[in-house]
Amino acid sequence: MAIEAGPEAELHSRSVGEILNLLYQGERQAIDAVQRALPAIEVVVTALIDGWRRGGRLLYLGAGTSGRIGAIDAAECPLTFGLPADRVLAILAGGPAALTRAFETAEDDELSAVREIDDLDVGPDDVVIGLAASGTTPFTCAGLERAKERGATTVAVTCNPRSRLEQAARAPIILEVGPEVIGCSTSLSAGTAQRLVCNSISTAAFVRLGRVWDRHMIYLRAESAKLQCRAEGILMALGGCTEWEAAETLSAAGHELPVADMHAAMRAAQSAGRGA
Repeated sequence: MAIEAGPEAELHSRSVGEILNLLYQGERQAIDAVQRALPAIEVVVTALIDGWRRGGRLLYLGAGTSGRIGAIDAAECPLTFGLPADRVLAILAGGPAALTRAFETAEDDELSAVREIDDLDVGPDDVVIGLAASGTTPFTCAGLERAKERGATTVAVTCNPRSRLEQAARAPIILEVGPEVIGCSTSLSAGTAQRLVCNSISTAAFVRLGRVWDRHMIYLRAESAKLQCRAEGILMALGGCTEWEAAETLSAAGHELPVADMHAAMRAAQSAGRGA
């Protein structure tokens, strides 16, 4: 269980090098824990793919560090995969302000979590992922229980088996990360493992849902100069066009990469036809 004290006595007396090595070993344990959980993660990915195709959503639910981890993945998905922002959401104890400030009392507010689930009209096509290393956070447990009552596919990502959160899950993911280097801290190995799980679920699902071609982010939103350059590079790789042609094609498509990619492919086909 992640919140137990670590086995390293007198951590405060260790050298910097020793502390860094212990932290590194803890991160390795987190990666190993996620690898052992891959079969359970696959179940969740399959459920998300099925629910998404029926118009469902991906919702992360959590408090404190766990809630912020879910919120980060929810924020990144629309830009990376070109998704509607209202289909990947984060329910964070304490609201948006809790992203940058700790609101410890918010994690005890069960009624707030229930209201959030009801206000979002969570239903059978939705996948709700509850994140809590301890598996006992009242906000997260109550929200996941309510989502289960409403028929959603509920997922528990926790380091504590047989917890309240696991009981609320149709698809539990148990991360056996072992003791933390700093006792009772869940922002280290447990946090790393939770972040890896969120990233794995969303990435695998949206790759299978056609939001990635080969290894390219073909649905990325080219909303900045950096992303426009990245989009042009994808067009050059997939369409066989020059940098100038990629820029022109992307501009003509209103910086919508999937449309631009189609235009580039057509241009490449036409060029091949003329050369035959």
